Amino acid sequence: MPEPLCLIENTNGQLVANPKALKILSAISQPVVVVAIVGLYRTGKSYLMNKLAGKKKGFSIGSTVQSHTKGIWMWCVPHPEKSNHTLVLLDTEGLGDVEKGDKMNDTQIFALAILLSSTFVYNTMNKIDQRAIDLLHYATELSNLLRTISSPDLGGIEDAADFVSFCPDLVWTLRDFYLALEADGQLITTDEYLENSLRQKQGTDPSVQNFNLPRHCIQKFFPTKKCFIFDLPTHRKKLAHLETLRNNELDPDFVQQVAEFCSYIFKHSKTKTLSGGIKVNGPRLESLVLTYVSAINSGDLPCMENSVLALAQIKNSAAVQKAMAHYDQQMSQKVQLPTETLQELLDLHRASEKEAIKVFMKNSFKDVDQSFQKKLETLLEAKQDDFCKQNLEASSDRCSALLRDIFGPLEKAVKRGVYSKPGGHHLFIKKTEELKAMYYREPGKGIQAEEALQKYLQSKETVSDTILETDLALTMKEIEMEVAFAKAEAAKAQAQRLEAIQRRNQRMMEERERLHQEQVRQMEMNRAYQLAEYRRAQERRLQEEAEKLTQKYQAESRRLHSEVQHLQRNVTPPDDDICILL
Repeated sequence: MPEPLCLIENTNGQLVANPKALKILSAISQPVVVVAIVGLYRTGKSYLMNKLAGKKKGFSIGSTVQSHTKGIWMWCVPHPEKSNHTLVLLDTEGLGDVEKGDKMNDTQIFALAILLSSTFVYNTMNKIDQRAIDLLHYATELSNLLRTISSPDLGGIEDAADFVSFCPDLVWTLRDFYLALEADGQLITTDEYLENSLRQKQGTDPSVQNFNLPRHCIQKFFPTKKCFIFDLPTHRKKLAHLETLRNNELDPDFVQQVAEFCSYIFKHSKTKTLSGGIKVNGPRLESLVLTYVSAINSGDLPCMENSVLALAQIKNSAAVQKAMAHYDQQMSQKVQLPTETLQELLDLHRASEKEAIKVFMKNSFKDVDQSFQKKLETLLEAKQDDFCKQNLEASSDRCSALLRDIFGPLEKAVKRGVYSKPGGHHLFIKKTEELKAMYYREPGKGIQAEEALQKYLQSKETVSDTILETDLALTMKEIEMEVAFAKAEAAKAQAQRLEAIQRRNQRMMEERERLHQEQVRQMEMNRAYQLAEYRRAQERRLQEEAEKLTQKYQAESRRLHSEVQHLQRNVTPPDDDICILL
């Protein structure tokens, strides 16, 4: 490139990448060393960049109070000390232009210079003061936020070496320096002056923390730092023609200081590198320009009226992002969806939420009205709702899969007509209860377990009703057949019972007749026996009476015979008549 070309135009506060400059970048296949300079307008930034390009003229050097450089200008030249490398010089619009009056636009260009460079030159006047530190801090925070918005996957670089390679080196240049380089009565180097200016204080007081915060961020963001001081180049009246003056017309110390600055830049500036050690060439640098400009124009960056509020916006936005990232990390490690109960998920959410708020509180800055904390709480509430939704979906999916696996065989059996028989509904219900018990035993169903089961069973109610209707119809037919058979059997049994009764009655009648005949015969025998006994008794009585009479007759006969004998002995013999009588 014979001369610089505008890379990013700044028109009415709107940043636009220049296609011509992008085309030049796209043609550079070599790795690039990108040196960008930022500082207040009218402080000699362009002069230093022209020196790095090895030219007296190139980047516009104004001699009035009006800013010349608008946006970011680019000059690509062969690297003077690194073969096969291209030195890309970026000169930026001066900060604090009273005609522009847009501080946010200043810091956007500031942040772009940091993000695009491998060596970042911060050009300030006279000394390192708190205002310069705050502005650099603000720009680094905006750079971090811009990088995160444009490349979320690069937002949280964890590896320290990776982060160092990504961040540019800081070269702080102090113009028209007039202070003595002394501290505690001892001479110090320029680098020691820079380190002392960025040294943090001891203590936990809020004022100390506010003092330390920007210094901590700058130290962390710029691991490699270098400081150069420059005397006034020449008499102030000649500064308007600085680019035309020869070295012998300039202050020798200034000439030496510029030479040392250029030598350091050429020797120590590193190749522009992305996260993961990716070396940047022209097309990659073109891609970075488009990405970052698009992110700025998207309106996602905070825009505040003063740098303190804007810094709070950036810092607190980053704190919210860190807190949410920490929450997501914690939940991803702790939560296994679906959870068995909603309370289990809420407990995990509250624990992660508590830690996320701690992360936010640690990284927040001047969140006076707690608007960012409230935003964080809103985001966390949304995360909770999202996790609850995911939990429901995961539980529903798990339960649906389980129900398909467990009840699938039952559904196939129903289609085959296994339960289309009398008593089939009872078997179907019994099998359903067994499968329900199996479903309840399965772990990991989540909070939708019961509802999913009930919905499934409700969806199968028509199947159950159909099986019941079929069961009832077939059962009625079977009952009718059984009733008819029972009636036939009953009639047959009744006939058999009647026949048996008749036979029994016949036998009873025959038995009665036999018993009657037997009784008659027995009575006859008894009468005959009684008659014989009577007769025998009569005979015995007659015989006894006969015997008694015989005995009586015999006794009487003996008495008479005795009397006769007595008479015979005592009386005269009777006459013949008496004898005849006797």
